[in-house]
Amino acid sequence: MRPIVISGDPVLHQPAAPVSSFDSALTELIDDMFETMEAAPGVGLAAPQIGVGLQVFVYDYPEDDGTPRRGVAVNPELFISPLEIRETTDADDEGCLSFPGERFPLVRAEKCILRAQDATGKPFMLECEGWFARIMQHEFDHLLGYLYVDRLEYAFEKEAGKIGKKRGWGSRERLKPGISWMPGVDNLED
Repeated sequence: MRPIVISGDPVLHQPAAPVSSFDSALTELIDDMFETMEAAPGVGLAAPQIGVGLQVFVYDYPEDDGTPRRGVAVNPELFISPLEIRETTDADDEGCLSFPGERFPLVRAEKCILRAQDATGKPFMLECEGWFARIMQHEFDHLLGYLYVDRLEYAFEKEAGKIGKKRGWGSRERLKPGISWMPGVDNLED
């Protein structure tokens, strides 16, 4: 398990690098990511969230019928359906382990297609919709150097900024390296 870095750490606010070696170090990283995500608890975790600037994310979110859906995406590409132009609702509330304990509404695309490689480098494709599509978009944003709070409507972005400042966290504009929390110890998501 590894600590989760908090908003303001430079690794969260810059694009991640492609993975070039599908080796034991990558396998260990992925195992650590799953362990960290489960302990947090979360439904997805990107490598930059544990301080590693590589294009990798893991997810664990069941199908609507409860069938497990767990995996890893390495060097992903994401294609999204057009966004609805509408007001946010409570159903759009989203949270992030790198901005822990807070939730804000964000309109996301209802559908997406993920193309990526698995832990061995084998290419795969997933068609996603609903909350699973939201998770894919959220984790993919981390690989581009964005947190969901960077995409909020102005009023919510301003509120998130005040919360981050009050807690001593940084932001895209105000980098502050070295702030993290340890799942199972700090319990910031409670």
